[in-house]
Amino acid sequence: MSFSTKILLALFVVLLLPALLINLGLMSFIDDEGIRSLVALEMRLSGNYMAPTMNGEWYYNKPPLFNWILLGYYQVFGVWEEWVPRLATVVSLLGYAGTIYYFFQKHGSVRMALVNAMAFITCGRVLLWDSQLGLIDITFSWVTFLSFMALYHAFEKKRWWTLFLLTYLLTAVGFMMKGLPSVVFQGLTLSAWFAYKRAWRPFFSLAHVAGGLLAMALIGLYYWQYSHYHRLDEILLTLFSESSKRTVAEYGWWKTILHLFTFPFEMVYHFLPWSLGILLVFHRKVWAWLREDPFVFFLFLVFAVNIVLYWTSVGVYPRYLLMHAPLLFGVFFYLLEKHSAEKSLHARTLEAIWGGLLVLFFAASLLPLFWDRLQLTEGYWWKGGLLAAMMGALVAAYWRWREDRIFVLLLALLVFRLGFNWFVLPDRHREDWGTVCKEKAVDLATLLKAEPRLFIYKDTGMTISSSFYFTAVRQRILERKYSGFEEGDLIIIDPIGYPDVDWEPVGELPIRFEKKVLQVGRFRERVERGEIPTLSKHTF
Repeated sequence: MSFSTKILLALFVVLLLPALLINLGLMSFIDDEGIRSLVALEMRLSGNYMAPTMNGEWYYNKPPLFNWILLGYYQVFGVWEEWVPRLATVVSLLGYAGTIYYFFQKHGSVRMALVNAMAFITCGRVLLWDSQLGLIDITFSWVTFLSFMALYHAFEKKRWWTLFLLTYLLTAVGFMMKGLPSVVFQGLTLSAWFAYKRAWRPFFSLAHVAGGLLAMALIGLYYWQYSHYHRLDEILLTLFSESSKRTVAEYGWWKTILHLFTFPFEMVYHFLPWSLGILLVFHRKVWAWLREDPFVFFLFLVFAVNIVLYWTSVGVYPRYLLMHAPLLFGVFFYLLEKHSAEKSLHARTLEAIWGGLLVLFFAASLLPLFWDRLQLTEGYWWKGGLLAAMMGALVAAYWRWREDRIFVLLLALLVFRLGFNWFVLPDRHREDWGTVCKEKAVDLATLLKAEPRLFIYKDTGMTISSSFYFTAVRQRILERKYSGFEEGDLIIIDPIGYPDVDWEPVGELPIRFEKKVLQVGRFRERVERGEIPTLSKHTF
């Protein structure tokens, strides 16, 4: 490893944690984050860790493992703030990157293993979005990627019992996070690789049966415990219906066909700059190159088999593909080595594009020194100056250290994230409607902290992030209630949706959804008291 490589790696390590952690808790929750944290919080408040609820209603969409993980983080740090679940994401991201390095260095150089691990951290979707959110996807993708790697390495050693028991154990873990997608990944990946290898005898072996039974036993144990709290038919029906979402059955043929054409371009955009490696595929030798390396061909095959699910599904979020990104990047970087050895036009074009991107980063780093809006950030002059100096040095290094260009770009992306944390996040925080919603929710929840009877009125569209803030401040479950109201009850109500309800205003509650404003009021109607339903179904 050259001296310049060591310098770039050392700087990457030094900047990694600041880039991932600075202003991590600044932005308010989006609703998907609110769901994960609210379910965890209601578990603690209710003491029911088996049958999740949200706003006091049964929550069917996801099994509870990730909520248990978040609850552990919240318990360790003792605060119900945004940075806690996002820290859980960062820890999973670093673990995921370490796993990528560990397995890739077994099949190539340490240098390329480092590149693959660092590329995953710095691809656009992870660096500027998912690494900053307290969502399930990075942790789930890490478990799924581990299953892929366990399959390959156990297969190579012909350790069939290890292969099936370990991959099905990881499938059960993935199922307990996200449900049926984990089973689909396992089925497609096992079938494709064993079929390619024509290994039918181990595929239909007792070891395979034992692995499947292990997964079924672990999952079944949870649902047996769940059945002590609530009936199973609703949750099982929802799990299956969740898996059918975003298909032609829901969106129709026209949107599905359109998605087939737009999907590749959308994914290239989201996983820039490393997704530009797609340029390297268009070469007459590419198939022969892939077949030369069994591990690289495994990466390609697993990606090709599993990506079909997303390519044919409308409304797919890029974060659903995070288990596939290291597979594809591994193929791209392998092909880059092949192209570079031949000094092909493909490699030269890709390096030129990356160099142009680096120049754009340098231009962007100058903005805080000249744009008044960004100068609202405290210390803008030294932060902007430092960013510009680092980016300028990296532009020079890109052209001087030709053999280390990829490490220069990796470091530049981390510097870009640092600038994003310093300038973009505070600017968004000042302008974000979510900030207004959070502050108002916290103020109202603090005002009503001692009020025991506060409910969401019937089907009022309360956003989950606001529910989380109310619940976290009051340390009481904010239930959705449909009947049995009493005079004097406090209600969160949509005045447009329920114009005939008699209530006395207490305060306004802005919510994220369509920038609507709900009302918090005191119920004034004298109604006949009815039974308050314990937990009623409500689909989110």
